[in-house]
Amino acid sequence: MRVPLSWLREYVDLPATETGRDVQAKLVSVGLEVETVEQTGAGLKGPLVVGQVLTIEELEGFKKPIRFCTVDVGTANGTGEPQEIVCGARNFSVGDKVVVVLPGAVLPGDFAIAARKTYGKTSHGMICSTDELGMGDDGTHGIIVLPPEFEPGTDAIELLELVDEVLDIAVTPDRGYCLSMRGVARETAIAYGLPLRDPALLDVPPPNAHGYPVKVSDPFGCSNFTARTVTGLRPEARSPIWMQRRLQKAGMRTVSLAVDITNYVMLELGQPLHAYDRTRVAGTIGVRRAQQGEKLTTLDGAKRVLDAQDLVITDDRGPIGLAGVMGGADTEIADHAEDSGTTEVVIEAAHFDAIAIARTARRHKLSSEASKRFERGVDPQAAAAAAQRTVDLLVLLAGGTAEAGVTEITAPSAPRTIAMPANHPDRVAGVEYGRETVVRRLQQVGCDVYGQDELIVTVPSWRPDLAEPNDLAEEVIRLEGYENLPSTLPTPPSGRGLTDRQRLHRRVGRALAGAGYVEALSYPFIGDAVLDQLGLEKDDARRRTVTLVNPLSDEEPALRTTLLPGLLGALRRNDGRGSHDLALFETGLVFRPTGEETKAVRLPVDRRPTDEEIAGLDAALPRQPRRAAVVLAGAREQAGWWGKGRPADWANSVEAARTIAREASVEVTVRADRHAPWHPGRCAALYVTVDGEETLFGHAGELHPRVIKELHLPERTCAMEVELDVLEQAVDGTLQAPRISTFPVATQDVALVVASDVPADAVEKALREGAGGLLESLRLFDVFTGEQIGEGNKSLAYALRFRAPDRTLTVEEATAARDTAVALAAERTGAVLRGA
Repeated sequence: MRVPLSWLREYVDLPATETGRDVQAKLVSVGLEVETVEQTGAGLKGPLVVGQVLTIEELEGFKKPIRFCTVDVGTANGTGEPQEIVCGARNFSVGDKVVVVLPGAVLPGDFAIAARKTYGKTSHGMICSTDELGMGDDGTHGIIVLPPEFEPGTDAIELLELVDEVLDIAVTPDRGYCLSMRGVARETAIAYGLPLRDPALLDVPPPNAHGYPVKVSDPFGCSNFTARTVTGLRPEARSPIWMQRRLQKAGMRTVSLAVDITNYVMLELGQPLHAYDRTRVAGTIGVRRAQQGEKLTTLDGAKRVLDAQDLVITDDRGPIGLAGVMGGADTEIADHAEDSGTTEVVIEAAHFDAIAIARTARRHKLSSEASKRFERGVDPQAAAAAAQRTVDLLVLLAGGTAEAGVTEITAPSAPRTIAMPANHPDRVAGVEYGRETVVRRLQQVGCDVYGQDELIVTVPSWRPDLAEPNDLAEEVIRLEGYENLPSTLPTPPSGRGLTDRQRLHRRVGRALAGAGYVEALSYPFIGDAVLDQLGLEKDDARRRTVTLVNPLSDEEPALRTTLLPGLLGALRRNDGRGSHDLALFETGLVFRPTGEETKAVRLPVDRRPTDEEIAGLDAALPRQPRRAAVVLAGAREQAGWWGKGRPADWANSVEAARTIAREASVEVTVRADRHAPWHPGRCAALYVTVDGEETLFGHAGELHPRVIKELHLPERTCAMEVELDVLEQAVDGTLQAPRISTFPVATQDVALVVASDVPADAVEKALREGAGGLLESLRLFDVFTGEQIGEGNKSLAYALRFRAPDRTLTVEEATAARDTAVALAAERTGAVLRGA
């Protein structure tokens, strides 16, 4: 909500010295989020005056039309002589009143004006458009043409209200009443302790039987409908400058007088309105639910197929508007045409159900200023005042006549009351406010309060967000100042801390960060398109998703079943912006439905749910395992004076899995596999031992070239994804810190020749088992293929480190352990010592 400070002063007598920054601080102190304070006309310096165009000479011989004008600016130029100005715009004529900036002036953006020669003439100033004055869009994209009543030489800075301050307020969904000047003025008056001039306090005639006929068939969807009629409007009447400027500062474009007035009243009172051309309305105006498949062309020109849940405004022909969202094109106000313009209007001021309007706006992807207010809650008692204000302005500005008939259809309703102990805000805030303060603050927001120790609070009609005692306590606390609440830390109970599961997850994140990976957090939403791009088969379990009823994006309506789409998207964005050497990781939940989920039950709110009810809710949820994933591209080690760099490859992704497993002291077994989206020849299945059985832990390797092409990823992109819940199950007892021996290490290298199809992991496993307890570590440091070892073979070179905890090993002991390891490897894998 954009709030011009000059407009706000009409309702609250702010001190003359108060600036927009001062008001911002006050509003922030009472809980409103004022994002910015815009200084309109900043740097503007006159003379900027009204001028009347006397002559126009068309200059020939240029690529675009150029006009040489003489303009009467009164005595503003010091001589009283006509001002000669060159201008390229064509939306004005001789006799029009325009805005002229004279030499010596400075326009917004530090644009100094001086006499200069151009197109063979000397231009002494400039005829201005709205853009050049920083006024915003007026719909003309040309020169400002003023009404004829203003005299040449009049100060245009004051006339156009160019110098002002505009507060931009981010209104939260529970504070819908602040989407109006009335609501913001109320908060301002409270913050300053000043009286409020409520613009809704108008004399409104009572309803009678002579008003325009209206029939409300759905009183739940429309609890109030007020209709007023104004005739005899002058079609050529234009919105006055003061109204245009207020709409522009509030961020709205001027359209026509009738439409501008409805928008102005909406901004003023918070009540959306709609004006119908009465000559285009056929019979009774109705409010009902749409019939499935009905069609309506809205004001934006779109033809819409309606849903049975949509609330519509109708006449005898059918729908003429989408209630609370947008009117229909068939009854649109005709603008500025003396022979065919609108001369009779029917004003609609209604109150619609917030949920119905929100769903309709989202269903049709049609968010409007009206729907934004209705879905946040509009004052149901403001409709009659808003209709009266609209009628008054139409009579005043368009020369219309208000018909005596007043239609008002209202569903029965009772004031909302809340019972609350007088000390409830004290207990919530931990501060002793006292009953008098509580009552005073509630009365300031418009509540009627009765009672002593137990207060009976009647909530004002414009505050639908106040529904229970905690809401009232929040009002007291925010008005007394959040900054005045004491900062007291709770005392934690002894003997508690992070669980083993939480410690493991934190260690995993720290380990990956220490290994050079950068954490990237992505949205947990996916669509079928990315699953197709990953090359997943139709029966892949990752295609069974949980679809959201109300997704943020129709392209990503489901919860993720894998972490890779979000990470690969982050990698693609960073690569596209020049960061080519990337190593990213993420840990988080994925959502894997089993098909055995039950229907969720609605939990009670008036008591704590039972254990059985909570268990029933848990049974309705999909399985949500926690996973960790990494993606790599570009260089893993940078080149420099120290030597050549090294690109990231599939082995780095496998090592990332081992890095994670080491945090739980768990060994990872690596086997070749075929699993989308990885390359069939460069994909590793990762296993850990759980309760004595090998269990799949995840996959790692290089992505399939087809996937890389579909997702526009760098060549040879690698990825790894593992399930941390499986790793947690593989932990065998308490994590033990390694013992550090003070005795020296004995190193033995061994090169074994095996068949090419023998996994290195099988050889390593045999060596570890055969070496026995003296083996401290084993590392594969070379893989060789060539004629020297025969076709179909490969050489695996390992470094074995032996160490005893209680003595220095002899050469004979280390050699014996190595030979035993080689013998077992030869027995299980057919390995032969190279060179033997």
